[in-house]
Amino acid sequence: MKLPDLVRTIVFRWISIAFAVCILLFSAIVYWEAAAHMRVRMDAAITEESLVIAADTPSRQLNAIEDRLSEDPRRIKLAGLFDADGHRIAGNLESLPPALMVNATVQDAKAVRVDQRGQESMAVRAIARNLPNGNVLVIARYNGEDKEMVEVMGRALLLALPFAIGLSLVIGGVLSVRVQRRVTDLNALVRRIMSSNLRERIPVSGLDHPFDKLAVIANGMLDEIEILVAEMAGVGNAIAHDLRTPLTRMRIGLERGRTNAKTLEELQLVADRAVGALDQSLTIITALLRIGEIENSRGNANFGDVALAGLVREVGDFYSPMAEDKHITLRVASAGNATAYCDRDLFFEAVANLVDNAVKFTPAGGSIDLSLARGENENIIRVSDTGPGIGKDERHAVIRRFYRSDKSRNTPGTGLGLSLVSAIVKLHGFRLTLNTGAGCVAEIACPVPSN
Repeated sequence: MKLPDLVRTIVFRWISIAFAVCILLFSAIVYWEAAAHMRVRMDAAITEESLVIAADTPSRQLNAIEDRLSEDPRRIKLAGLFDADGHRIAGNLESLPPALMVNATVQDAKAVRVDQRGQESMAVRAIARNLPNGNVLVIARYNGEDKEMVEVMGRALLLALPFAIGLSLVIGGVLSVRVQRRVTDLNALVRRIMSSNLRERIPVSGLDHPFDKLAVIANGMLDEIEILVAEMAGVGNAIAHDLRTPLTRMRIGLERGRTNAKTLEELQLVADRAVGALDQSLTIITALLRIGEIENSRGNANFGDVALAGLVREVGDFYSPMAEDKHITLRVASAGNATAYCDRDLFFEAVANLVDNAVKFTPAGGSIDLSLARGENENIIRVSDTGPGIGKDERHAVIRRFYRSDKSRNTPGTGLGLSLVSAIVKLHGFRLTLNTGAGCVAEIACPVPSN
């Protein structure tokens, strides 16, 4: 027969088992502590009484033994005074208990009690002491009463144990129901999310419960997924839009060329324009593949300590001719022995893309500064220009794929340069900062490698 879901949950099993084990341990500890405490008290009383009687004079010892035995309505006290040969002088002990060591601590022993009711063998706790006159004093106490009390306590614990275990099952069931309800709600929520309802979020009670911590993490993950799905949809639309334009131009040009071209030169011109449109489409596809390759890369096989000053100078040397052709002043400031742990080729590509954007959007007569600076526990590569800059509302949009601001509509490009830079920086764990306002300032901050 299949057990109910409630009973088969891990929460129910572990809580019930843990609670039952705790109750058993508690019961055992109470039992053992009670028995030990009662024995310690009995031994302490026997030891003290033996010391008091042994300290008296011989005549008073006899009186002390008689007084002790006379004040014993429950018949649990025993005492005996014996001479050196073991003959009884006083007390209700028939003889020295066998195997009872003299001048030792309180011990378990078997003794025979003698009084007006006759002889009675009983288990006792006893101590024996040699007296100065050669006699032996034995003080004992029947321990059956204490054992009976401990046994009564043990039976009480055993009777209470089923109720305690039942309580543990109830508590386990209540907690399991709560957990199962949360899991059921979570399953329903996940199914709704799987049905493309990405705006759903796991509710948080605000009680710092483990489920709340899990919900915060899961909600953060859902936020990222929603952003990524939205970006994927936007990228798909942007790809279709950006590829449609050159492909449409190419198709129209080919149709017109086929209809209107009269000479071989005219056909060649039409073919050249078609090749240019194809090149533009291939550039977009290549850039997208490159970004995807970088974003999906998890290896750091090509990482190493890279001298940043040399890399900055190399980027400056590469773009100096282009800047001169546009009548732009490109200033490079790189000195020192700063290094970064990175893939040199990828990082060169990121810095080069920032300089390439600066050259594209800086008007003739403007200037670009490419510099290497030292910040707090980081090295900063900064590219600043005198171009139109980035608007405050565009600060985060410019790193999206295919984004082109109104200021750059007439400038050739794919809108993928900063997306590529962002992907490379994210792969390395660096930080990309784009300042807004007139004149763009882009910074890549690299943590200083630890020695």
